Amino acid sequence: MKNIYEETKFLMKKYNLTANKKLGQNFLIDDEAINKIVDSANLTKEDLVIEIGPGLGTLTSMLLEKAGKVIAIELDDRMVKILQDRFLVYNNFELINEDVLKVNLPELIEANKQFKSVKVVANLPYYITTPIIMKLLENRLNIESITIMIQKEVAERIVATPGSKLSGAITYSVHYYAEPEEVTIVPNTSFIPSPEVDSEVIKLVIRKEPTLELKDEKLFFNIIKASFMQRRKTLANGLVNGGILQNKTEAVEVLKNIGLEENVRGEELSLEQFAKLSNEIYLRK
Repeated sequence: MKNIYEETKFLMKKYNLTANKKLGQNFLIDDEAINKIVDSANLTKEDLVIEIGPGLGTLTSMLLEKAGKVIAIELDDRMVKILQDRFLVYNNFELINEDVLKVNLPELIEANKQFKSVKVVANLPYYITTPIIMKLLENRLNIESITIMIQKEVAERIVATPGSKLSGAITYSVHYYAEPEEVTIVPNTSFIPSPEVDSEVIKLVIRKEPTLELKDEKLFFNIIKASFMQRRKTLANGLVNGGILQNKTEAVEVLKNIGLEENVRGEELSLEQFAKLSNEIYLRK
């Protein structure tokens, strides 16, 4: 931890820098965690890496050694200056000063199609984790994997088995698009400043083809969203309150048609059962 810690302190002093709380900045100072992120991403010189929120460039420097090219997307102008200084001599480094949610990622990937595969690597700010993950997945980008460090509690929900106690709406969404796996837990002491909670590195391997046959993908996700809006309610109530079905009688009938009890909760369903439910409701529309 010594080298990265000293490097981080040096850069913060040199540029008179403090972490921006509004942007959820916590600088990683743990060599082992950084090595595990890079190793898990499984990079080669044939890979294009899109790094979101590079900050001081601690992870970036290792990515540049392993990948064919790194495109770093950084919102904070102060970090942009540091990154430009640090990686001035690298010919495989590109920097975009923008909010990743506003970047045209398909266009960016198309402009770099000489690379065999595209991999996303990021230490994501806690406050914007879910919107970024869902943008990466819903845009159906031509990417192979997403290796990210996020809040441990969110990571646990993402990698949970659909239908288990920890599962939530994001569990089903992520599992639909990708195969998630745990990489390593990173304690809060691995950062400057230390956040209140621990982090976890996870990897999402993007599915080349959907594993479910859906009549209407949008309806499928609307049903999942409605079923988790009020977790303590039954699925039948969720379908009615979410505007998916008109009344509880209809909802109970639909559930029975696919072999589910009328008092079942959304969190108890598997991904396949949600697909069955979605297709059943689609046929009634």
